[in-house]
Amino acid sequence: MTPAPRFVAPALALALCVACARSRPTAPVRATAPGDRETAEALFARFDSLRREQRIPGLAAVVLRDTTVILARGFGFADVERQVAVTPDTPFDIASVAKPISAVVALRLVEDGLLDLDRPMRRYRDFVDFCSATRGEGGIFFGDYACEDDRLTLRHVLSMTANGAAGTRFWYNPPSYSWASRPMAEVTGRAFSALVDSLVFRPAGMRHSARRNRRLPLPAALAAALAKPYHQDSAGRLVPSAPPPPQGDGAAGGVIASALDLARFDVALADGRLITPASRASLWASTRTPSGATLPYGLGWFLGNDAGRPLAWHTGLWDGQYSALYLKVLGETPAERLTLILLANSDALKWNTRLDEAAVERSPYATAFLEAFPARRSPR
Repeated sequence: MTPAPRFVAPALALALCVACARSRPTAPVRATAPGDRETAEALFARFDSLRREQRIPGLAAVVLRDTTVILARGFGFADVERQVAVTPDTPFDIASVAKPISAVVALRLVEDGLLDLDRPMRRYRDFVDFCSATRGEGGIFFGDYACEDDRLTLRHVLSMTANGAAGTRFWYNPPSYSWASRPMAEVTGRAFSALVDSLVFRPAGMRHSARRNRRLPLPAALAAALAKPYHQDSAGRLVPSAPPPPQGDGAAGGVIASALDLARFDVALADGRLITPASRASLWASTRTPSGATLPYGLGWFLGNDAGRPLAWHTGLWDGQYSALYLKVLGETPAERLTLILLANSDALKWNTRLDEAAVERSPYATAFLEAFPARRSPR
């Protein structure tokens, strides 16, 4: 019953770079390497096999080399009951893959002289009350939350170093990261969702994306196109899931986007339409402790390596509903740079991980991607 996979013609590479430019000319489109298309075809066949094994109803996938889309395709169904096929333009809830987008907003406000990442969090409105409430709540995220003095800064929140002694260890803390939207809204006098729209969605040409929260419903057309979430019940049957619970206007999630719109974000980030190259590099600079230890998170991105190749990635997860993977190989030259984007309407892209580690190698999709596109060098 599964329809034939949908694919995007090579002309999409040009469309991504040309159609989304608004304020200035785009960078020229670079040709992909010989064999890239064939490699991507074989990789996507592997992805579809994994999807079927894991009973993922629908999956959207995009692979880029530098700023050029090699292949974009949808597999399975966005709506199983109505037999609506996934396409690369199908919107999904991307969950925590929103964190890299939020970090870009923060750095753009730093560039504009409006935001200081090293200002103590307690000097922002309502944070002292937030600290008292969460420390009283305790638990895995706030039992040792470092919010009781001025040593905790927005940089610590964005780099996931807000637990224990601020800046000394990595502890993945989405509720803390969510609060990072408050300082951005405070210094600009604008809702965080409006900032994301004006500073990311519009300049990147993300036409199938929007923020949503308790006070901001999705536009009707986007809500109608949104991939429906599914899970397996106790008998192993694939059944519809309830939507994710309503959220506030936080920085940790709240983004609906298509795989191709995330590719547009990736291209806009690469060609300087969102932030400067120096700011972009800071996203992927490993956080260092006062003792000089390197931690596996930058600003809104997990960091690691594959056989010496630097990697940056983020996952997204709503248990029983949605999952996502956005993985980049950070090469020095265009020929070395690769990106994988995967969006699913079940939680099956997840893997087991602790809150104090970064382990993308446990993802069979990431492993297949990195093996399919091994390290290569271009003439310098």
